[in-house]
Amino acid sequence: MKKWYPEDWRFRIEVVQVGDENRPEECRMGLEPGDTFEGSYGTPADFCPTAFVKIFPSMEVVRCGGDLRNLGGTGSSEITFPCPDGVVLFRLNGERQAQ
Repeated sequence: MKKWYPEDWRFRIEVVQVGDENRPEECRMGLEPGDTFEGSYGTPADFCPTAFVKIFPSMEVVRCGGDLRNLGGTGSSEITFPCPDGVVLFRLNGERQAQ
């Protein structure tokens, strides 16, 4: 694979909570509070593909200059969201990269 496009945003996804008792057994992927994933465009390694389908549109909003506060975020490039199963709570944070 040859990466040719310089990505201008980097994203960090953090696991905030897992189920009611923060036990990895409650998550099919075994995620735990404090687990973090970083990337720019593709699905980060070992990240839940089902949750990525839900978070990707928020990443696109940030890349296109939108403001996540319009979607309930806590900052222009930060939002907390549950996974599609409702078991894991994630926090997405975008950071613009210097070109």
